[in-house]
Amino acid sequence: MYPEQLVAPMRTDLTSAGFAELKTSEEVDNYLQNKKGTTLLVINSVCGCAAGAARPGVKWALQSSPKKPSNLATVFAGVDKEAVSKAREYTLPYPPSSPAIALFKDGELVHFVERHHIEGRNAQMIGEHLAEVFEEFC
Repeated sequence: MYPEQLVAPMRTDLTSAGFAELKTSEEVDNYLQNKKGTTLLVINSVCGCAAGAARPGVKWALQSSPKKPSNLATVFAGVDKEAVSKAREYTLPYPPSSPAIALFKDGELVHFVERHHIEGRNAQMIGEHLAEVFEEFC
């Protein structure tokens, strides 16, 4: 587990952009089961690819895309273990991955970006990919 002082700015990076922070398995269940429309779930992480590509790419897509998910949520790997474990149940059959970006439509997983699709790509590449995904599903 990472200390809260370390992860607080990384949490704020997404919550300040409108993401609901889910910290328990119950919060994940309630959020993903009760939201209609499209839900973007970011599995946040302390790693460099989360800071350099995933979070900025997600925010770029949300600012740039004419179509956007209806709901935004995040869980934090290495910190909120219970919430992340529950979120990963919703992203099966994909293996655990962080950072990762999942898009649900009416509760069904329709697109998943795994860590290996984030590593080695810059924020704009991630953002452009997500904008295309939003165009298709949102």
